[in-house]
Amino acid sequence: MKTTRQEYIKKLAELHSKVTEMGRDSAEAMKKAVKAMLESDAALAQEVIDGDEHIDHALGNIEDRCLLLIAKQQPIAHDLRAIYTGYKVASDLERIADLSVDIANTVLKVKVPLDAKRLEAVRDFAHCVYGILDMSMAAYELSDVAKADEVRKMRADMDKVFEDTFYTFSDFVADEAAREREEGVTRLLFLSRYLERIGDHAVNIAEDVIYIETAERV
Repeated sequence: MKTTRQEYIKKLAELHSKVTEMGRDSAEAMKKAVKAMLESDAALAQEVIDGDEHIDHALGNIEDRCLLLIAKQQPIAHDLRAIYTGYKVASDLERIADLSVDIANTVLKVKVPLDAKRLEAVRDFAHCVYGILDMSMAAYELSDVAKADEVRKMRADMDKVFEDTFYTFSDFVADEAAREREEGVTRLLFLSRYLERIGDHAVNIAEDVIYIETAERV
C-alpha cells in the first residue's frame, strides 16, 4: 500500500504532466492557426476555434489539482512553488490558445489575401515565436534553468522581429484598406501583436521555471 508521501509525490508528477500536456495542445493550436493564415484555410481556422474549449477545460482541471494539493498537503518551499507556478504556467498556456483563436478568427473575418512579402513576414515571426514557446515548455518539462535562461535572452530578437513585422503590415493594411474600402482589413494589423503576445507568455513560462527551481524572481 502506498504511503501518504508516495501518493503526494505521484500527484505532483501528475500535475507536472498535465501542464506539459496542455503546453503541447496550446503549441499545436498556435501552429494550426498560423498555418490557416498562411494557407487561407477556413476549415483549419475553425478547428482551432472549436478546440479552445478543450484547453479551457484543461486549465480548470489543473486549477482544481493545485487547490487540492495545497489544501490537503500544505506544501512548502520547492513543492509550493511548483504547485503555485503550475497554475500560472497553465494560465499563460490558456492565453496562448486564446491568442491562437484570435488569429483563427482573423482568417475567417478578413477576406483580403496576404501577398508574398506579408506571408513571409508571418512565417518568419511565427517561427521565431514557436521556437521560444517550444524551448520554454522544454525547460518546464525538464526543470531546466539553463534552457529557461536561454529563452529570456531570445526575447530581444523576438522584439526586433515584431517591430519589423508590424511595420511591414502597417504599409499593407493602409494600402488595402484604401483600395478595397474594407475596414475589416485593419484586423490584419493585430496579427503581429497576437504573435508577440504569445511570445511574451512563453517568456513568462521560462521565468516561472527559474522561480520554481531557484526561488528567484526575474
